[in-house]
Amino acid sequence: MRHNKKFNHLGRKHSHRKAMLANMAISLIMHKRITTTLPKAKALRVYVEPLITKSKEDTTASRRVVFSYLQNKYAITELFSTVATKVADRPGGYTRIIKLGRRPSDDAEMAFIELVDFDENMAKTEAKKTRTRRSRKSAPKAEAPAAEAKEETPAEAPAEEKDAE
Repeated sequence: MRHNKKFNHLGRKHSHRKAMLANMAISLIMHKRITTTLPKAKALRVYVEPLITKSKEDTTASRRVVFSYLQNKYAITELFSTVATKVADRPGGYTRIIKLGRRPSDDAEMAFIELVDFDENMAKTEAKKTRTRRSRKSAPKAEAPAAEAKEETPAEAPAEEKDAE
């Protein structure tokens, strides 16, 4: 029976799965986005999000806990300095999984997993004000005659005075 066995074993023994997830987590922290299969991406999200939450509090104890999972001091430094400062105000949901379709060779579902705050393309930016073609055409024409009228008025007045003389 499968009682109380809720996570995906990914067809690997415990030590292999633990090492694979640690390596993938290091790659995700260092590169901010990795491409992998969908089940591995989902397993990685469960693995790495508690580590990111732990990194928000920069204490020796939390560094040691995270180091026990990752075993890479460069990834720990990157996590506690760059990543933790970006996600400091976020209450959770630090990663995003986007499906890419199926891999041609073995038909495996592919996806990429990325850190949410590090993607410039999907970052929230102010939307440009869209205007209709009509408003774009009428706006410059309405301003142009008014500007021309102001310029012509002083120029015409001295010309009329010269004609009168």
